[in-house]
Amino acid sequence: MFKKILLAAGALGAGALGVKAFKNMYRMPLIGDRAPFFSAQTTNGTVNFPCDYSGKWVILFSHPADFTPVCTTEFMAFARYCEKFKEINTELIGLSVDNIESHKSWILSISDKMGTDVRFPIIDDKNGEIARKYGMLQNDTKTVRAVFVICPKGNIHAIIYYPQTIGRNLDEILRLTTALQVSKAFEVATPANWQEGDDVIVPPDKRAYQMSDEEKREQNITCYDWYLCTKKLSKQEIDEKIKNK
Repeated sequence: MFKKILLAAGALGAGALGVKAFKNMYRMPLIGDRAPFFSAQTTNGTVNFPCDYSGKWVILFSHPADFTPVCTTEFMAFARYCEKFKEINTELIGLSVDNIESHKSWILSISDKMGTDVRFPIIDDKNGEIARKYGMLQNDTKTVRAVFVICPKGNIHAIIYYPQTIGRNLDEILRLTTALQVSKAFEVATPANWQEGDDVIVPPDKRAYQMSDEEKREQNITCYDWYLCTKKLSKQEIDEKIKNK
């Protein structure tokens, strides 16, 4: 009975939207999914994504529109943080449903009026096809402030969404990307408010908890109970493992 209700609802949805629109709908990708493929023109030339970024982490982010105040402050911030992301093998690529001529005029204005050069590519997605693949469209006309953190194998590891009125925090996006790389490289988790150099969390598989006190000291592990053990991981260790790769 439940299955029949779902099928009926689907048929009604297709009728209301139109068969063509219904077929063109996309499911928003989730954490762990493969990043949807696309080929597009950007302010830096053609990009085939994520193939062209194999071996690198990527921050793929969308903004509502060119020549808007909040977006302008964000692009200036992303430009200033570009080298910090490169240090951890991470590239930036932006997107909105504006065309490439608009993108180029906007970044020229940012350079001339604000003295900030935006060098990372911005995708021409005037038809909104890529934005739909990534679930970036809020009302089918403007993209929300979406952030996708994608690993070197092309898989999505984190997603953040901001409303149009709130600018993104680049310190947090950098911290998140670093934490994801640390988690993957050292097979650990990171606690709330973690920063480079803070203790990390050892997976709660009870092996650390069952270690002798001497073994824990040798591995810089502290256990509070069987489900929470931490270990020291210095900034130097992190830098050697994830930076300039």
